[in-house]
Amino acid sequence: MLRFLVRRSLGALVILVIVSMVTYALFFAIPADPARLYCGKTCTPENLALIRHDMGFDKSWPVQYWDWLSAIFTGGTYNGVNCSAPCFGYSFDKKELVGSILADRFPTTLSLTVGSAVIFLLFGIGTGMLAAHKQGKALDKIASSASLIVSSMQIYVAGPLALVALVYSTDLLDQPNYVPITQDPVGWFTGLLVPWIVLSLIWTANYTRMTRSSMVEQLSEDYVRTARAKGMSGTSVFMRYAWRGAMGTIVTVFGIDLGVLLGGAIITETTFSLHGLGELAIHSFNDSDLSLLVGVTVVAATLIVFFNIIVDAAYALIDPRIRLA
Repeated sequence: MLRFLVRRSLGALVILVIVSMVTYALFFAIPADPARLYCGKTCTPENLALIRHDMGFDKSWPVQYWDWLSAIFTGGTYNGVNCSAPCFGYSFDKKELVGSILADRFPTTLSLTVGSAVIFLLFGIGTGMLAAHKQGKALDKIASSASLIVSSMQIYVAGPLALVALVYSTDLLDQPNYVPITQDPVGWFTGLLVPWIVLSLIWTANYTRMTRSSMVEQLSEDYVRTARAKGMSGTSVFMRYAWRGAMGTIVTVFGIDLGVLLGGAIITETTFSLHGLGELAIHSFNDSDLSLLVGVTVVAATLIVFFNIIVDAAYALIDPRIRLA
């Protein structure tokens, strides 16, 4: 297992380097000139050249990329600001270190992800298990039909509707806003409740369908039929064998989904004006902020790769055959 994790970790480093390199290359394919954007309308050729030199845009992109990659391990100095390793560069647009910006935005994305994940896991898996247990009956048909309808919804449609129904028209819930949980736990909960509901609504439908299909498939396996033939109760067979067999698919998808959400729920954060990594990615692209864009991309890729490794390791706990292999 240790050898496997080390091998996967080394492979993850290669993937992250490739992702950051491709991001750099694609940025330089954009026709917009970020130095000219920063210089303003009254820009002179001398000021433009000075800004390009300060931002490092007078160098080729491979040289810029190498400087950025080296700073992660050795640190650097930007505009007189010392950036200790790991250093992800300096945002000339926001006049701040990229690492500080990411650290400031990540708690919002983390809170949004964790809260919604708790809701859609509880309701999605629970509803899916009930539908599989009552396969072919009214509850199964209702749950399957509802999940199909809800999963076809989009956040940019459900979000504004939820705001009108729960906030603007009825004042049932507070206006979406992020408050640090250490500062105001109640404000943190009420401020994120509407985004949690909207985000978890769609993901709950997906996990309901996935859990039901996995459970139904496991219930038709030979080892489950054998357990029933030996006189084991239906509940024991359902929970001990079928549920454990279905966990592999659920854990796989959840690990990937969690990494993607932690990398920034772009549509949700934009819809509810939450200042997380997703919204930051949009603004960094629109502002042609290379250092910030690469920083967000690398953080998102790191989280996705990390949780993929966690999922692979979790298989050994779920399935003893993998652990023995």
